Amino acid sequence: MNFFSMFKKTDRKGADSTVSSDELTESGQGREGAELIDTTLSIHPEWQVPQEQEYVFRFLANELEPLKPYQLSLAGIDIDVDERNGQWLVKAFFRSSVPQPVQMGPVELLLVTQDGKLAASKEFDMQELGSIEPETARPWVFVFDKQDQFLKEAPEEGWTLNFNVQSLAPHKLELKPEWENSLDDEQKKALEELVESLPALRPRELNMTGFQARPQDDGGLAIALLVRNGYSRKINLEQLPLEVVDAAGDVICKGTFTLPPLTVSANTTTPWTFVFPKEVVQKQNPDLSRWTARVPR
Repeated sequence: MNFFSMFKKTDRKGADSTVSSDELTESGQGREGAELIDTTLSIHPEWQVPQEQEYVFRFLANELEPLKPYQLSLAGIDIDVDERNGQWLVKAFFRSSVPQPVQMGPVELLLVTQDGKLAASKEFDMQELGSIEPETARPWVFVFDKQDQFLKEAPEEGWTLNFNVQSLAPHKLELKPEWENSLDDEQKKALEELVESLPALRPRELNMTGFQARPQDDGGLAIALLVRNGYSRKINLEQLPLEVVDAAGDVICKGTFTLPPLTVSANTTTPWTFVFPKEVVQKQNPDLSRWTARVPR
């Protein structure tokens, strides 16, 4: 990819987004009342930048607003669309007013329109940017593929590229009031340990994991699922078709549930119980030593 040819304009169409560094790193806390900090241009050491291109970089970097101390920022420049494959090439400066070098790992970035709509999201390995020295601004191109995009067209002006801070926090258990009130501390701890033991979710993955199945006295079946949300936004489930398969591979029950809705916050797991009435149970005496709940195809 020719990064340099993408930075031709000297006017910015994107806006700035900033976070306190302690939300993303362990580098320190902000200083209230401290002087604002100007950032200077920092070129990636592997880039061999022509003088004309460096002039464009420097002009754009000099136009950026100062940062407060201990901030990290993504300052949007503009977006090119690759007509061959539909990729959005989002150009921005990664900026730091942290007094120590900053090098980050995988972070989900959110492209947000001027009116607050999520245009695209993707996890990027920020190690590729290298070490960001104190009080510097490093230009970069963040490529969003078609599957990362949520709008038909790329935003034109006033958009922001944001760190998804919540995606960096540990995935956690979130209990609804009815669960919170019915479980004792030992049961809650066991659920937390179960959630922590599960494989990490990919960005924008919604996953259901069963952890309890109980035949009912009337012939129905109750199952408890962990609804796991890997999205950067909350998910509302209003209708959910489910079927349960036992250890023999047989579908033992199938049905569609209308929910209140069931809201699962971003980057959390919420347990919920689904009760299949006896009318939809297709197999008597199923082998529940191992079972799976899934959305029917």
